[in-house]
Amino acid sequence: MSPHESSDFQANFRSCFDRLTEQPERALTEMFDLVAQRLVRFAITITGNQPDAEDALQGAFARIAFKPRLLAKANAPWPYLIRSVRNEALRIIQKRKGTGLQVAERGSGQESVESKIVHEETADTVRRMLKSLPRNQYEVVILKHWEELTFAEIAEALGLSQNTVASRYRYAMEKLQRSLETLVR
Repeated sequence: MSPHESSDFQANFRSCFDRLTEQPERALTEMFDLVAQRLVRFAITITGNQPDAEDALQGAFARIAFKPRLLAKANAPWPYLIRSVRNEALRIIQKRKGTGLQVAERGSGQESVESKIVHEETADTVRRMLKSLPRNQYEVVILKHWEELTFAEIAEALGLSQNTVASRYRYAMEKLQRSLETLVR
């Protein structure tokens, strides 16, 4: 994501947030459209699959729709929203473990065979490297790089101190660097 796209996202998110108390339904609908893809991508890192990630997003927004003032009063609304989706994703995992259900990941559509193979090999390598990290480090890396959050925002979203978040990030980067070095050799 370019700096321009990031600032557009932040401005659009702020606009929706500012209208939460005046026009909650409209603001939440626009906010959902704005953040859904990003939050599902994050939730997939927790649930491991698209359907559960989408359920986590829906669950978080359903809770917020009943009490939009909770989000409206948040000091850091974007991390609050991320934390809400994370909590829903963790609930889904817990529920899945309790029932023993597993959901298979679904493949996607119409690509050339060659580009699909290259894409899958690259994605598998990156996924393996990221999944080799402890979950607490994995979450921090995803939030830092894919969602471009600051350590302060990540700390807020995960309910941790900034020092803990920074340490997890540093350890993750060291592990990823070692993995890359062995791949290149």
